[in-house]
Amino acid sequence: MTSSSDRTAHLAVYDTFADWETGHTTAHLAQNGYTVRTVGLTREPVTTMGGLRIQPDLALDELRPQDSSLLILTGASGWDAGDTLAPFARAARDFLDSGVPVAAICGATAGLAREGLLDGRAHTSAVSFYLAATGYAGGSRYVEADAVTDGGLITAGPTEPVAFAREVFALLGVYGPEKLDAWYRLFHDSDASAYEVLQGE
Repeated sequence: MTSSSDRTAHLAVYDTFADWETGHTTAHLAQNGYTVRTVGLTREPVTTMGGLRIQPDLALDELRPQDSSLLILTGASGWDAGDTLAPFARAARDFLDSGVPVAAICGATAGLAREGLLDGRAHTSAVSFYLAATGYAGGSRYVEADAVTDGGLITAGPTEPVAFAREVFALLGVYGPEKLDAWYRLFHDSDASAYEVLQGE
């Protein structure tokens, strides 16, 4: 029997949240039976980079790995301006230690680097020197790729929301290999022939 935690993904939200980075991920998770719940530092509303106002479903101190199938972290200016968002990186450590996956894109990768979570895992980001500036010890594990999955952790740069979503779907088993390939070809490559594969049973 599938528990609710197996079908719940948590999306971290904070001021200057980069709207475009998780749209594919959350939309297609929701279309495939997942509940996406938003998590803020508190339950106070936040404003995204695109000017949208989001009311978090729960505060970070209410979030437990056992209630989730995935924690998603996006970019935001706060990752490179002080320690405001560091609690989310610590939450990511709790998730990974509990065997629950984490997906981080753009500036969130720097937050995880500072937390030491990329030191022993293959990973990517916007560019290698962006992460190197954090002083982390994982530079030798950096991969020049659109998105990387290793040890339950997905990483991607800010220009790769589609590749990021593909890694999430693969890790969670949202689509089988053929449909996953078709999904990527449709949304990344605008390959119209992939639509028929996606619509097939």
